[in-house]
Amino acid sequence: MVNKRLDHVKAYNSDEHYRSYLYLAKRWANKWGNFMCGELSSVVIQQHLLQRRKISAFTANKDLRYLRAAFNYGIRKKLITDNPTEGLDFFPVEKKIKYVPTNEDIDKVIAVADPDTQDYLWTIRETIARMSEINQLRWEDVNLETRFIILYTRKKKGGHLTPRKVPMTQKLHEVLKSRFESRDPDKPWVFWHRYWSRKNGRFVEGPFGDRKKVMKRLCSKAGVRYFRFHPLRHSGLRLWMGIMCPSEPSNGYLAMKTVKLSRFTCTALAIWSVRQ
Repeated sequence: MVNKRLDHVKAYNSDEHYRSYLYLAKRWANKWGNFMCGELSSVVIQQHLLQRRKISAFTANKDLRYLRAAFNYGIRKKLITDNPTEGLDFFPVEKKIKYVPTNEDIDKVIAVADPDTQDYLWTIRETIARMSEINQLRWEDVNLETRFIILYTRKKKGGHLTPRKVPMTQKLHEVLKSRFESRDPDKPWVFWHRYWSRKNGRFVEGPFGDRKKVMKRLCSKAGVRYFRFHPLRHSGLRLWMGIMCPSEPSNGYLAMKTVKLSRFTCTALAIWSVRQ
């Protein structure tokens, strides 16, 4: 059942989501490989979650969320009849304000990176895009003349790949124009690398899958607090908010638990900035 669920996730969801599922599925297989799905009880799963809780509530809750989705998939496909995660509650978590690095710290990290990684970081920062979206960016989706790029995401139900236009800032245009002029015409990706493929047993060339280790090395080299790629999006959003709203709006003013802007709003802010 888990293998069928993995095949479904790979076909309908993002690569990042598939990698997360695969990591947990391997843990389940190592622990319960000799069990039939129908033999897993709520008690067995609860004991597993309590062990995962020793790492963190977030870790245990992620395990429960993915397990519940896997069993629900099995029920929908008529592979099993019961979901042993029913009735199991998520652990309470301690919510903290997400760390968003200062512009100065981000500048320090970019400064110590090699030229190719500098371009990569600038692109995430200037587009407020996800790492996975930039990894899959192709030259056919870059329009230097009208100054916009097209990014794709699989956030909607059903796994449909949804495009959106993102206008270029002056800095982003400079970065992409320089890369375009020096690009390898045989490579369709804006960012790519050569790596050893265990599946093929040889070196291959292709887009990046995951670059999380890069940030740990760069932050250490720059002497700043560690942050990953996602805070670059928060930093970019903070920039747009600063342009539109000089004083940061309070949660009470917005009547929301957190300050959130949709992708449409982010794009509208970017367009407004470019037009200015």
